[in-house]
Amino acid sequence: MAKIDEQDILRRIQDPTTRRRAFEQIVNVYSRQLYWQIHYLVQNHDDTDDVLQNTFIKAWRGIENFKGDSAVFTWLYRIAYNESLTFLKQRKQMASIDDEDFVEQANFVADEHFDGDETQEMLMQAVSTLPAKQRQVFCMKYFEDRKYEEISEIVGTSVGALKASYHIAVEKITNFLKLKE
Repeated sequence: MAKIDEQDILRRIQDPTTRRRAFEQIVNVYSRQLYWQIHYLVQNHDDTDDVLQNTFIKAWRGIENFKGDSAVFTWLYRIAYNESLTFLKQRKQMASIDDEDFVEQANFVADEHFDGDETQEMLMQAVSTLPAKQRQVFCMKYFEDRKYEEISEIVGTSVGALKASYHIAVEKITNFLKLKE
């Protein structure tokens, strides 16, 4: 994955004549990574694309206010995380709780872009049973091997709470997989 020179991108974002080009670079570098982060939460390709688009729209609208207090990816990730949670809340309001649980568990398997083997499929089914915030923490730690401090900065939760959330998620996934044996 390409890296962005944080100082250079900040300078280019602050200059109205180079802002659009700098933003295009940000989109090109981070789209794929953000796609998968959103997908871990919303679990459907089309919905993920919609949330990703909303993330970049919101980022573009707020680009002038980005001061570089955090890394570009952290800033984008936080926007994507919040947009994903907003999407899930809206979807939950439109469906009954029973329907929602079924949809969340089925989406990874039904998604045409998911091509995992049976073990991966079972893991993704187990992950899909987790509450959204817990699922996101698990995915950032397990799949991306992010440090708790980085996750804390992204989701705005203490490191201790994240460790507890991850531990509980692992227990739930383990129990789910044991029941499937």
